[in-house]
Amino acid sequence: MAGSAARWADRLGLGVVFLAAALPAAATAGDSLYKYRGDDGQWVYTDRRPAAAQDVEVRPLASSAEDGLVIRRRETDNGFEVIAENRRYVPVELVLAAMDLDNLEPVGERDVRTTVPARTGSVVLGLERVDPAIPGRFRFRYESLPGDPAASHDPDVLYRFPFAAATRHRVTQAWPDTSTHDSLASRHAVDVAVPVGTGVYAARAGTVFEVAARHFTGGTDRERDLPRANVVRIVHDDGTMAVYAHLNWDSIRVRPGQRVARGQYIADSGNTGYTTGPHLHFAVQRNAGLRLESVPVRFAGPQGPVTPKTGMESTAF
Repeated sequence: MAGSAARWADRLGLGVVFLAAALPAAATAGDSLYKYRGDDGQWVYTDRRPAAAQDVEVRPLASSAEDGLVIRRRETDNGFEVIAENRRYVPVELVLAAMDLDNLEPVGERDVRTTVPARTGSVVLGLERVDPAIPGRFRFRYESLPGDPAASHDPDVLYRFPFAAATRHRVTQAWPDTSTHDSLASRHAVDVAVPVGTGVYAARAGTVFEVAARHFTGGTDRERDLPRANVVRIVHDDGTMAVYAHLNWDSIRVRPGQRVARGQYIADSGNTGYTTGPHLHFAVQRNAGLRLESVPVRFAGPQGPVTPKTGMESTAF
């Protein structure tokens, strides 16, 4: 992978899959919907500007993705403070380092590694002037990732298959089939073949912390289409995070900050992003220290726990 698509892949941590690839953590700003009549007289809806001049209606597509982590500096009477403001509904791990200190010295550690709780802000670094009569200067760099690295997945939890109860669908890829789920973050992901418009239901209760909902098409150009997937991400009570991907445009029924119950209808499946066919990509991940790591999950079935396997027909229960 290369360019922006690779960066999105790294942030969300989903490796290439048979019908789709890694997905964005949020939608790209400034997208628009173009509506016009095609050569056959039918209405066409697309997020790609038509090449030919036509009578085109343009609608802006708003994003419901969170702004994420905001890092800002504040001058004090004797130096500076660096403040981390977490606007997400999920804890965020932060690693921050002060650099090129000029007439400043750190109060405590110069390099910071901390977890900022959801929807809070705090001072993560203090700097004091060595000579109070002279201004101070500095730079800083940081990395961050959603999720508390102290979180531990509860292996006894049984998830529900994320489609309607008593319906059956085929698993197209699951552990130990890693032919395309070839990263730590995607190794235990489950792909399910479902038609566009199939209801997607929460596999486990939690709080929605990210929604990307503006896209409505898919394609096979990896660089262009990789970031163009609709996604819902939910943090569970044990700190793990579920991702539901390739969702249909204008079907997502939840928003960041909303608490959802197990089995709640959250969206429709689709064919958005880098994909050659409709399917649902589902994974449970944890922050393993500034990197996403998928965890194995089992599902509830009519006869007891079900371990997903490639090719199996699965029934939601």
